[in-house]
Amino acid sequence: MFSLFKRKTPAPTALPDQGPSASQVAAQTWLGRLRSSLQRTGSSIAGVFGGKVIDDTLYEELESALLMADAGMPATQAVLQALKLRVKASGSTQPAQVKELLTEVLTEVLLPLQGEWSLDVNKPTVIMVAGVNGAGKTTTIGKLTRHLSDAGHSVLLAAADTFRAAAKEQLLVWADRNQVDIISQDQGDPAAVSFDAVTAGKARGRDVVLIDTAGRLPTQLHLMDELKKIQRVIQKADTKAPHEVLLVIDGNTGQNALAQVKAFDEALGLTGLIVTKLDGTAKGGVLAAIALWAQQRDPQADQPLKVYFIGIGEKLEDLQAFNAQEFAQALIS
Repeated sequence: MFSLFKRKTPAPTALPDQGPSASQVAAQTWLGRLRSSLQRTGSSIAGVFGGKVIDDTLYEELESALLMADAGMPATQAVLQALKLRVKASGSTQPAQVKELLTEVLTEVLLPLQGEWSLDVNKPTVIMVAGVNGAGKTTTIGKLTRHLSDAGHSVLLAAADTFRAAAKEQLLVWADRNQVDIISQDQGDPAAVSFDAVTAGKARGRDVVLIDTAGRLPTQLHLMDELKKIQRVIQKADTKAPHEVLLVIDGNTGQNALAQVKAFDEALGLTGLIVTKLDGTAKGGVLAAIALWAQQRDPQADQPLKVYFIGIGEKLEDLQAFNAQEFAQALIS
């Protein structure tokens, strides 16, 4: 089992004459930056607990704060119901205690989205990446390539985003920067590029083939059909591929991101999400909405939907594995 960006559990507390380990510093730094990035979401939620009593007003204000954070009505109601039961069971009497319990409830809601990549079963592991224009899809692929390479995995890129003029050039820059091979064609058919990439990945013994597909809106039905074609053609090169179908979504788009997830999942059968641009967002609660929908998703789906990574900036280290507890803590800190 290979887990990209997975941070090790911090070691036991260091002795007085020792400083924190490098892994502890990295984890603390990431959590601090995540809290800062989600501050616009978190401040509105945390502000609910400034009073002295637990009453209907507190719950009404919390409901409003969660809705403003784009958690959506179904997820908001589910969270509030679970929270009230937990408050009653615990005998809590202070709003600060309710805040701690809310962190626990949100963690449990988000936990089904937490998962690890498994890249040691198939060689190559073929990963198809989709997303609307502006979500940061190609940049995210570049970052994933860098981290995969740093972890010792050989990567082959496929520039199948022939719809956007600069997409191939952008991916070529990442391929050159990461010193990995790339399969591309001048004005080539996206499906043909994808087929060639999978075939080349098998012939060259690559560990991972990352396929950058064209950015599009789910309402562009002819382009969504093209994505389905790419998927079918990939299966001709490898009957078990693509092994992962990822959607990159912009965390700032809130409930629109959920609509994108539903549409792309219906067309392709998504296996995972990468949520970008969470820095400065006021809509971080949308992950709760996605988590609730994912639990109600078609039980016949090949595998449960996961949020593999979240991004809070442009730097390489700004893309990290999604951790439900960390996110819940940052969301209401």
